[in-house]
Formats: sequence, C-alpha cells, structure tokens
Amino acid sequence: PAGAAMGSLGRCLARSLPRGQPGLSPPGPRCYGSAPPALQEKTLVVAKPDALQRRLLGDIIQRFERRGFKLVAMKLLQADRRLVDQHYEQLRLKPFYPALVAYMTSGPVVAMVWEGYNVVRCMRAIVGDSSAVGTIRGDLSVHITRNLVHASDSVETAQREIGFWFQRDELVAWDSRDWDNIYG
Repeated sequence: PAGAAMGSLGRCLARSLPRGQPGLSPPGPRCYGSAPPALQEKTLVVAKPDALQRRLLGDIIQRFERRGFKLVAMKLLQADRRLVDQHYEQLRLKPFYPALVAYMTSGPVVAMVWEGYNVVRCMRAIVGDSSAVGTIRGDLSVHITRNLVHASDSVETAQREIGFWFQRDELVAWDSRDWDNIYG
C-alpha cells in the first residue's frame, strides 16, 4: 500500500493522515517534540564542519524546531582526534576512516541534544541521505562525503554518543509550553 511506501520521513512529516482513505495505511507514530516524561527520548545531532562553513546551521536547526522537538543542549567546538575516534569507533577499520577524521577535525562543529517523542527515528528521517529530496542531506549536501549532519541511529547509541559530547550537567531540563497543545 502507498502508506507502507512512505518510509520514515513520510511518516514523520505526515503527523496524521486521514484514517480509512483508500490506498493509505494508518499513520505511523507522530513525531511531536514535547511528550509526557515516559515518552521522552534524547538524541545527538552534530552539525559537521561543512554545515558551518556553508552557513547552514540555522536552516538545520529550523527543521528540527518546526517538528516541535526541544533543544536541551548545544555547543560549538573544535572536535579533536580523541573525540572523533570515540564517536566513530565502529568505523575505524573502514578505508575511508582517515578522511572522515580529517573532515571532522577540519573546522568547528555544533553538537546538539534534542528531546521529544520518537526523536531518534524522526531525526534520522529528517536528516535522510544525500539522494532523498525533502531531507537535510538531500536538499543541502553537495557530496556524500560532505553530508552536513550526524544523527544517532538508536536510543542506545544516542545515550552513548551524548556522553562523548556532553557532561550530564550541560543538558538543560525545561518545560515546553506547547505540551498542552500537542498532548492535551
């Protein structure tokens, strides 16, 4: 069915599709930013050096804010080799790893922690890949090796990666005023 072919981005962007419409499955999980504490997830997003060099940080952040996700930590830093090695540990044996390290240490990055319902899956869909129109990478990246943004691929990975980039006291807990509008 057409709904099944929508993929993650379509489900996240759709927020809600009319139920019972011919050819469409019921919508997937809604990708709202604020949620009851039991439904909160956190994810790491890193705007890479090319995002900053090309002055795209505002566009990237705006896409996440428009989804309703809550920013709970952000910092501008120059990533060093140790941090990049920790973060990309699973890729160390890949032939492209030296180029990845050179790229990630070539200029400043912005590390961010975003919070919200189903945020890990939805962020991955919003970031997308360089061939997916409507995603950050599809709309803004110019080459597969300069893909602008990293987003954690699972809740477990996000928890580990957040620990590499942030101390626990750097995450700010705050109440989002849109909770009542979204969750009633």
